[in-house]
Amino acid sequence: MRLRFPVLGLAALAMAALLLRPVLTSAQNTNAHGEILWDTFGVPHVYGKDEAGVFYGFGWAQVKSHANLVLRLYGQAQGRAAEYWGAEYSESDRWVIGNGVYARAKTWYGQQTPQFKKDLDAFAAGMNASARANAATIDPEVLKVLPLTGVDVIAHSHRLMNYIYVTSLEKMKTARDSDVGGSNAWAVAPAKSQSGNTMLLANPHLPWLPSYFTYYEASLDGPGIHLYGATQIGLPILRFAFDDRHGFTNTVNTILGASIYKLTPAPGGFQDGYMFDGKQMSFTLSQASYKIRQPDGSLKTEALVLRSTIHGPVFEQAGGALVALKVAGLDRPGALKEYWELGMAKTYEQALAAFRQVQVPTFNIVYADREGNILYLDNGILPKRGKGDFAFWNRLVPGDTSSTLWRDADVMTFDEIPHVANPASHFVQNTNDPPWTSTMPQAIHYKDYPSYIAVEGPLSMRNEQSLHLMADSGKISYEDFIRLKHTTTALLADRMVPVLLAAVASSNDPDIRRASDILKTWDHQYNADSRGALLFETWVKEFSGPTMSDQKNYAVRWNADDPIETPRGIRDPAVALSTLKAAVAQTIALYGAVDRAYGDVSRFHLGDVNLPANGGTGNLGLFRTITWGPMKNGERIPLAGETWVSMVEFSKPIKAMGVMSYGDSSQPGSKHNNDQLSYVAARKLRTLWITRAQVQQHVEEKTAY
Repeated sequence: MRLRFPVLGLAALAMAALLLRPVLTSAQNTNAHGEILWDTFGVPHVYGKDEAGVFYGFGWAQVKSHANLVLRLYGQAQGRAAEYWGAEYSESDRWVIGNGVYARAKTWYGQQTPQFKKDLDAFAAGMNASARANAATIDPEVLKVLPLTGVDVIAHSHRLMNYIYVTSLEKMKTARDSDVGGSNAWAVAPAKSQSGNTMLLANPHLPWLPSYFTYYEASLDGPGIHLYGATQIGLPILRFAFDDRHGFTNTVNTILGASIYKLTPAPGGFQDGYMFDGKQMSFTLSQASYKIRQPDGSLKTEALVLRSTIHGPVFEQAGGALVALKVAGLDRPGALKEYWELGMAKTYEQALAAFRQVQVPTFNIVYADREGNILYLDNGILPKRGKGDFAFWNRLVPGDTSSTLWRDADVMTFDEIPHVANPASHFVQNTNDPPWTSTMPQAIHYKDYPSYIAVEGPLSMRNEQSLHLMADSGKISYEDFIRLKHTTTALLADRMVPVLLAAVASSNDPDIRRASDILKTWDHQYNADSRGALLFETWVKEFSGPTMSDQKNYAVRWNADDPIETPRGIRDPAVALSTLKAAVAQTIALYGAVDRAYGDVSRFHLGDVNLPANGGTGNLGLFRTITWGPMKNGERIPLAGETWVSMVEFSKPIKAMGVMSYGDSSQPGSKHNNDQLSYVAARKLRTLWITRAQVQQHVEEKTAY
């Protein structure tokens, strides 16, 4: 599950050397900017002599650990991937060019503060220097993107946040949301903590296959800087971070920061323009081009005619339909700076000042600090809209009327976006659901906000489990906190297995009786040795569809008045019989036996590490989330779930434990691309080495930079 690249010949190596020569001409400096202590899990602890030195070291570390992947992503953000690597990247380049990503990155770079420009430049310079120092271990093909600059750093961030998360090429083509994974987050206030200390869980669930979603764990230290956490590779800041007094984490949210408009052709067809408020409008046209590397190494120039409307750039869907894309926040260049200021905040008020900038275009943010403050924010750059609810704005929007055209400058402020601070429940949580159940009893209510912010429900079963784990637990110790996070109980099994067994109790069908016997003895856990877990999972797919979300067969469907106890019951006993019998046959067909142990087929398999797994699909009511791929060669392995985990108690000194499921390097041959998988299989965390004294006891390698 790690990217592999072909071994190239001497000519390609020579070309790579030529490409590097103008970039990295000086000899490697000795401790000019700082040093990196690499611990025995491959985690870089960056010690910079000043702020820019910290950024330089962070860039250096990322290329050492993820060069083949991160440099390729930077090439895509430049809109030059087809020029570097061939026609398979043409669609990606057209998307980046059509949305003006790199051109806008140049503008945004110019709008940064002088210090943050230095930081971005230093991050890029560190990446360049690391590419030279580690060239022997890097695929020469990706070295073509060098040299990198601060503009490239912004371009990668801009592409990731605005044109993968907020909207995407896939959504533009299909008008359906792309799957960007999910996350869990908890913050517990002192009044709910046995120790009287605040606690914070960071637990994103993005794909395991290396991509722009891959996380990187690091520690950043310098004058006034002491941050530990993780971020997606290529970003110069930590998106999931903590220090001795505060921390924050993110989950994917449903903020609609973009609209895709369906265009109506002029009477003579799109060649004559489009219709808007009853008038025929002409497209605004501009010229662009990109290059495509041919199999023989030559470059072919492809011309682009870029069209735009009053809404934004125009793209063609399958069948020739034209749509226009409008993205909010393209006048807000400060997402990276906001994250940095949030990490550097020394008080709660400074953290709030960072939030109030509303520069980060999407993501829920959960915050906690030593002083006892906790906060949930349905963060994002959200345009104020007129008529229409969430469902209306989440599909193709009529583009022939000004009534659907929102204004760039009219976006919600921090005070207008759903958020809750220091609720009476003394906890906040999110599992990618809408903001209304960020705590329980509810502190944010659907009726108090415009209906385009989010749907009212139903909740995911994972969210219901999260709320139960927090609300039902009384005061929580740090050990409880870790135990609750690792629970493998399926809430849906607790709710439905007794009802299912009662509904089929009178059946004499041998398959039904066999299934009943298995489910009676199963403890509703999704552990490696669980027998009954595979059968129940298969039954739920029969009962409520492949995504486990169809509620037509429940006796009581989800409702907002009873949000964490519905859906429940079985509407028709005949359905219980037929779906359970079908599940028996499907379980045998898929897994070889109706009572196969869960870990026999569900495997944590990366490279030469192959371990029986635990956890499972969130729609079963599992907080410990793993999304499985299809069965192949007798096993199924994770597509996504349980990636970076950190669990912090803001005691003195702080307690911090965590894990990076797939390890902290994707470079071929690294021993750190599966060395933490045994912790995941054992449902354990490792101690995070926070202080320099701790790190020095576990140093594997040192880098002076």
